[in-house]
Amino acid sequence: MAIGIANKMKEKFSDKIELNIYQNDAEESKGYTLLSSTNVFINDQLISRDIALDEESMIDFLNEVIPQEK
Repeated sequence: MAIGIANKMKEKFSDKIELNIYQNDAEESKGYTLLSSTNVFINDQLISRDIALDEESMIDFLNEVIPQEK
């Protein structure tokens, strides 16, 4: 579910976000204490699962944190 939502966000926000998906045992994950199998970070900030697992919540969140073009 989370990977599906992440891929939809990549499609929607195309060149405005960089999407990387790592497993908990990946080298990139070693600097974090991850307590669940689903962990979403934006700009090095851990995002709540309630937001990360809901497509509309993720869209709203990304619209707030991504600078808007003028």
